[in-house]
Amino acid sequence: MNFFRTIVAAGLVAVSTSAFAADITGAGATFPFPIYSKWADAYKKETGNGLNYQSIGSGAGIKQIQAKTVTFGATDAPLKAEQLEKDGLVQWPMVMGAIVPVVNLEGIKPGELVLSGQLLGDIYLGKITKWDDPAIAKLNPKLKLPSDAITVVRRSDGSGTTFNFTDYLSKSNPDWKSKVGQGTAVEWPVGVGAKGNEGVAGNISQTKNAIGYVEYAYAKQNKLTYTALVNKAGKTVQPTIAAFQAAASNADWSKAPGYYVILTDQPGEASWPITAATFILMHKEPTDKAASAEAIKFFKWSFEKGGKAAEELDYIPMPESVVKLIEKTWSSDIKS
Repeated sequence: MNFFRTIVAAGLVAVSTSAFAADITGAGATFPFPIYSKWADAYKKETGNGLNYQSIGSGAGIKQIQAKTVTFGATDAPLKAEQLEKDGLVQWPMVMGAIVPVVNLEGIKPGELVLSGQLLGDIYLGKITKWDDPAIAKLNPKLKLPSDAITVVRRSDGSGTTFNFTDYLSKSNPDWKSKVGQGTAVEWPVGVGAKGNEGVAGNISQTKNAIGYVEYAYAKQNKLTYTALVNKAGKTVQPTIAAFQAAASNADWSKAPGYYVILTDQPGEASWPITAATFILMHKEPTDKAASAEAIKFFKWSFEKGGKAAEELDYIPMPESVVKLIEKTWSSDIKS
């Protein structure tokens, strides 16, 4: 957790005390927080202009942009075209990444435990309650699994990470789809709630026999034990940049209104099954045009110069062809 506190101190410093009038303020998804932090730090060093981003969850970020209290909102649960139209918002994908199940099991190393969408759904439904359940043991014949009870950890706040995780469970576990379904917030059958990817990561690291789900950068930075997953093609895959890219390569952004694309459970033998994009929301007619213009400069800079930093944190930069589409969206849809 210290890594993120350091980033907040170093990179997310608002510039309200300076002479610069168009401070960039944003709020929302915790999923992209590590990369937005890294970009903000580099951007401030290069331009002198800061970014104040509140990592408060997608649901809260959507509410803040709707209320016009921030320059931009950030969400991992994209809004559909009709909602964007109703709220006068423009939406585009900023970067892609992946969600990973994480566990705290003694003697189990990262990537050793294999799970599936069916198993994850049954665990989060409360149908599988112990680590040595025959269904888990069948996928992991070589592992010595404890007979201890599983502590289920999930998000307590409105979350785009939850949206993508529950979308995946709905696609791979029929019981989950019929009983719980998909959403930024759902009626969880079991589990302990934690706020943000940060909260889930902290809870897992401190709780023996726990399972949760976080954005991959949080798993790496907090040295959490991530699992392998069986994908749609029936292949066991590890969470790697190549597996995330394999899933993302199927996306066709050009035909999706508001760039509404969900990347979970994509086909392909190499695809990681819980891959996701994270999105930016801005008003078509911003109240503070100077701040809006500065935000667009930041996003443009991030697309042009932030690819390497994104890959270092195991995010996937948006393809150049999609960036060109997004730049056209900025010029046509956002009034400066």
